Amino acid sequence: MSDQSQSVSDERIKQEPFLTRMMKKPELGAIAGVILVTIFFLITADPVMFSLSGFMNFMTPASQLGILAIGAAMLMIGGEFDLSIGSMVAFAGLFFGVCIITWGLPLIFAIPLTFAFAAAVGATNGMIVIRSGLPSFIVTLAFLFILRGLSLVGLKAATGGSTQLRGVRDATENDWLAPYFAGDAFPALFSWLAENGWVDTFKNGSPKVPGIPVEILWFIALALVATYVLLRTPAGNWIFAAGGDTNAASNSGVPVNRVKISLFMVTACCAALVAIITVIDAGSTDSRRGFQKEFEAIIAAVIGGCLLTGGYGSAIGAFFGSIIFGMVVIGLTYTDFDQDWFQVFLGGMLLIAVLFNNAIRKRVTGER
Repeated sequence: MSDQSQSVSDERIKQEPFLTRMMKKPELGAIAGVILVTIFFLITADPVMFSLSGFMNFMTPASQLGILAIGAAMLMIGGEFDLSIGSMVAFAGLFFGVCIITWGLPLIFAIPLTFAFAAAVGATNGMIVIRSGLPSFIVTLAFLFILRGLSLVGLKAATGGSTQLRGVRDATENDWLAPYFAGDAFPALFSWLAENGWVDTFKNGSPKVPGIPVEILWFIALALVATYVLLRTPAGNWIFAAGGDTNAASNSGVPVNRVKISLFMVTACCAALVAIITVIDAGSTDSRRGFQKEFEAIIAAVIGGCLLTGGYGSAIGAFFGSIIFGMVVIGLTYTDFDQDWFQVFLGGMLLIAVLFNNAIRKRVTGER
């Protein structure tokens, strides 16, 4: 009897090998992908790509996509999809532009209203999925077209026939909140670095990189918050449980419906954040904003380790998956390769990521 107890005790305290623990990390594939893509461009690209200015160049699109991808990843972990987030960028941009231009609201009112509006649309998506029992793929595919169409119609109504609403920059240039959503952060620091010769400068002495684009800071902050929520809070446990086994989660007291609707709202708010950043930065909004970003965001989440079946993934994985996108789409401009190879890359990375994640899942769970 004592031998059996000792055996059980030994099994409980037995530590897994380091390699086995690493293989269970959802973000492993994305981190490996970043390393491989970096090596590829170190060999083939102009060294300027890995200068400070080159780094900012590829991190800017990566950050905008990454904000969407983190929201998409959390929703996928919860067992659902949202194919409407790209159209939500355009629709939220329309609403935000109307708040600024048509209604003349300052950012302190326009921004919360835009997030509330986006959350309401996300909640509508979630409630239709929950109450109808339809797959979220179908419901959000419908909203992809609905929101894109409403963006077109709404812009024409707001502008008298145009599909672009201009004048945002003039309306927000003196607003105290604008620097938190557009432009470069820490310009004084980079000027000081330039004066001391620590960053590259133009002939007039001004730094070639005037600061850190604010979307990069939003991207990093969102990744950290999402990771904390997923790994350190009861809400994170609920998200994994809701995506892993809905019935078991419900029987265990997890408010599955509330969790999933909340995730749809979070995803829509991520799209609204991208809309606010891009509209203020560009000074206008248009009906093509966010076009096909829903697919890129989901691919980045899958590259980051999210399973299509739900219950597995990480925000950090989506973070690195988005960086891969940014490196490739901008990195190709530093090489002699045709930039249309990016389309091939998208499909190839999606296929490789799904195969890799499936193999990891089987290894972790012991499936054959």
